[in-house]
Amino acid sequence: MNKVILMGRLVADPETRYTQSNVPMTRFKLAVNRPGKPQEGQPNADFFNITAWRTTAEFVGKYFKKGQQVLIEGYLRNNSWTDQQGNKRYSDDVHAENVYFADSKREGSGAPNNYAGGHAPQVSAPSFSAEKPENGDGFYALNEDDEDLPF
Repeated sequence: MNKVILMGRLVADPETRYTQSNVPMTRFKLAVNRPGKPQEGQPNADFFNITAWRTTAEFVGKYFKKGQQVLIEGYLRNNSWTDQQGNKRYSDDVHAENVYFADSKREGSGAPNNYAGGHAPQVSAPSFSAEKPENGDGFYALNEDDEDLPF
């Protein structure tokens, strides 16, 4: 199993580019605090390179800025290539499948809501009867003929 979940702050604004076939790709770096008390002379955060593709890349490039706290779901990917000097190079990157806002509303992200990967959920609020709760249990009776209920 290859699953990565990280929560941290963006080190810089995400950078979006397009491949030759016009596929969006966004790269950014995430600073993730280490657990526990920081030791003197040791960093108290780890920095991870994140790559997002297609709609997730467009979403990140449009709504995320330096300093925002985000949650990343994805997987770890090993990359290897030969540089211009002929040296073999390697990197480990997190491939982001879902990206979420993690700032509180008070911190303000300037973005709409906590949508993942650029897809806003299409959820309507269930309707309920405006009558007083029966039996004093504090619950309202749901209108059972409502087709918008999720169950």
